[in-house]
Amino acid sequence: MSVSLRRSTATLVATGLLGFGLVACGSDEDGAGDPGKLNDKTITVYSGRNEQLVKPLLEKFTQQTGIKVQTRYATTAQLAAQLVEEGDRSPADAFFAQDAGALGTVAKKGMFTTLPAETTGKVAETYRARNGEWVGLSARSRVLVYNADQVTAADLPASVFDLTGPAWKGKVGVAPTNASFQAFVTAIRVQHGDQKAKDFLAGLKANEPQIRDNNVKIVEAVNSGEIPVGLVNHYYLGEVAKEQGTTPEGLKAKLHFFPGGDTGSLVNVAGVGVLKRAAEDTDTKAFVDFMLGAEAQRYFAEETFEYPVVTGVPGPAYVPPLAELKVPAIDLNDLDTLDATVKMITESGLVP
Repeated sequence: MSVSLRRSTATLVATGLLGFGLVACGSDEDGAGDPGKLNDKTITVYSGRNEQLVKPLLEKFTQQTGIKVQTRYATTAQLAAQLVEEGDRSPADAFFAQDAGALGTVAKKGMFTTLPAETTGKVAETYRARNGEWVGLSARSRVLVYNADQVTAADLPASVFDLTGPAWKGKVGVAPTNASFQAFVTAIRVQHGDQKAKDFLAGLKANEPQIRDNNVKIVEAVNSGEIPVGLVNHYYLGEVAKEQGTTPEGLKAKLHFFPGGDTGSLVNVAGVGVLKRAAEDTDTKAFVDFMLGAEAQRYFAEETFEYPVVTGVPGPAYVPPLAELKVPAIDLNDLDTLDATVKMITESGLVP
């Protein structure tokens, strides 16, 4: 199965994050449906992470604990919208989301319980909700992927904002309907204001970017020489290398981490929030604790090439350690206005 099919792109439609009128979405594993009883060795998880990506990890959890996981899969945006629409009627015990912005959106609706301090305390404050209502499980950095045969180290831009300059006209791959790009634009809005974000998007559009559906296609195009550079998350290099039967070092595509805390080096997280209905559910607590355990954290590093967020578990070998990254001064709790960002991206003309 191709990488493109293994990892879904969390696409937001032009009407915004909460514009979905969803009754059901994605596929249910073992019929995730009516709410079960607390502590009955069954939990319902809404997963914005792709099924092929995380199902092996959920199966490990069941094998070790005897707790069955009923999983509803769809994009993170769709599931966030569905949770808000369902409200107190939702059968979900936990929301396993692809990004902090979607977790923040659900949290703002008052749907999450506060997680125990001993649970959230396993993760640095940077990668969890300030009020304890969600916690990061894995991290990823925004990067510029570039073809080393076409772009020298000396030519690499110092800032993501340089990509709107004439030197990069027609050379930059972007995926404007992808959740990670949208979170990055939200970060621009948070750090620099809406006008800076609008100017960046307008400059990018005027520079005739190479539009792709997702990050995988951008990395593949850069590696083949079809596009010189592209804006992606770091872990896609590892995924493409694995798909092609090689290592990241064996690819023509390389990663450039923007220096100096540039917005282009945003580190975001995939994470989990527990619905209020499961506040006293020890089975759901066991699930969260498992995901923050050493085995699951190693899985993220070795199988999905993401950064673990728990101390003591090494990250992927082909990238700098998470602690050494120069990240922008952005609170992930503030990335919860994705609907406004989607509207801005759409109005820029980047989305056909």
